[in-house]
Amino acid sequence: MEGTQGQGHIAFPSSLSTMSSSSLSSHGEEEETNSGDLTPLQKHVAFFDRNNDGVIYPWETFQGCRAIGCGVALSTFSAFLVNGSLGPKTRTGKIPSPLLPIYIKNIQKGKHGSDSGVYDSDGRFVPAKFEEMFKRHAHTNPNALTSKELDEMRQANRVPKDYKGWFASWTEWKILFVLCKDKDGLLHKETIRAVYDGSLFLTMEKERERSQNKA
Repeated sequence: MEGTQGQGHIAFPSSLSTMSSSSLSSHGEEEETNSGDLTPLQKHVAFFDRNNDGVIYPWETFQGCRAIGCGVALSTFSAFLVNGSLGPKTRTGKIPSPLLPIYIKNIQKGKHGSDSGVYDSDGRFVPAKFEEMFKRHAHTNPNALTSKELDEMRQANRVPKDYKGWFASWTEWKILFVLCKDKDGLLHKETIRAVYDGSLFLTMEKERERSQNKA
């Protein structure tokens, strides 16, 4: 994963880092996460809409990747991969655009198979599925996943012959793990939770800016 900058254990606001398992799975938490004008899945990708116009172009995906610490090579690869995959699926008309724009309002159409199920078909957060990830696969630490445990989870979620889904899932989790694992090789629960509620990338960008200002 050349060109990435390991962030270590991301320092989240206390409201995130102290959130308990029971609160995450409660009906109130579900309502809070799924409230607002955007679904959690839309919030997840909206970070890459750098000019806030509801459309994500490849150069915005590149800029967003750079903002969270990815190197030039990985950011370029991600822009082609993500927009090439999601652009045609989320388009508003019948004719695909050569610029491969991703329309945030249609992002649920881009959900791939062999995933965790934490987002439902409408892009809403499903607390029970989130908790299930840790109940079934967090063998080392109840509130974190190792690289091996992530592999186990991906294997368990695989749909037979869904090769595109397998690759998409591997790519997403691999990049997240490299960028956000702590010094002990653990990807913490609140970090993964922040991926799903859309707050992780903003936190990573702010942390990176702080680190650069200190240098």
